[in-house]
Amino acid sequence: MKTISQELRQHLQEEVLTLAWCCVLTRTDGVHRAFTSHDRPVVMDGQRFVPTSGFIPTDISSSNAFNVDNLDITAILSHNSISEQDILAGRYDHARVEIFRVNWAAPDMGRIDMRSGWLGEISLADTDFTVEIRGLMQRLQQTVGQQYSPECRAILGSATCHADLLKHSRVGRVSAVTGTAAFAADDITEPDGWFDYGLLWWISGRNAGLKVEIKTYSSGAFALCEVMPNPIEAGDRFKAQAGCDKRTVTCRDKFDNFRNFRGEPMVPGSDSLYYYPGLK
Repeated sequence: MKTISQELRQHLQEEVLTLAWCCVLTRTDGVHRAFTSHDRPVVMDGQRFVPTSGFIPTDISSSNAFNVDNLDITAILSHNSISEQDILAGRYDHARVEIFRVNWAAPDMGRIDMRSGWLGEISLADTDFTVEIRGLMQRLQQTVGQQYSPECRAILGSATCHADLLKHSRVGRVSAVTGTAAFAADDITEPDGWFDYGLLWWISGRNAGLKVEIKTYSSGAFALCEVMPNPIEAGDRFKAQAGCDKRTVTCRDKFDNFRNFRGEPMVPGSDSLYYYPGLK
């Protein structure tokens, strides 16, 4: 049951309603964005909700059977609100979202909370985007705890890994751009494959502050997993972190961290069921 003020409850019983959708986005970097479907700004609790063209939430589907609630939001891309570059750069990944309705003629009446959660998959079109809202029920579908696995389950550099990433990170400068997601750095001299599956942070240039995964590295040449939202240019500075393929030999020889290996390579897998005498 939703709790709303008496004034707003009375307004809902009137023949003509002055309701508008409102949405608050809180990115993982702390940046806030507030939008409304009304054609004029709405001020509520000291926060200003700006009009956004094409802000259309879909019908909200809820049940008491622990099913995942369905809700998508469609809006038009705008440089002043949410731009395509910010979405491609991942600035809105896993952002916290609150969706509610207010009386735009009297915001002091309070609000009707409709849904809260996190942004999920984002689909881009020519001039608009559609984003999936994931709530608490979505969290309940995720695996809790750990399972046996032949490869390491720890995230490189985490509290369960303990690998010193400062010793395995290098700062370099782009010497030549070789593709939309590839470049060369003459000042990086690590052996081939050292940065495979690693991470790269841009320190300067048009992509400064963004992070991307490294696909392959060989003789100073980097190939990235994704195309950056802005072109890579010669002279751009970056920090590259060594990658880990989760194998025991990598943990032992590359990171000297085998004592913290979080895998069970000697535990028999399901394929062992097919081993029996005389099998060729």
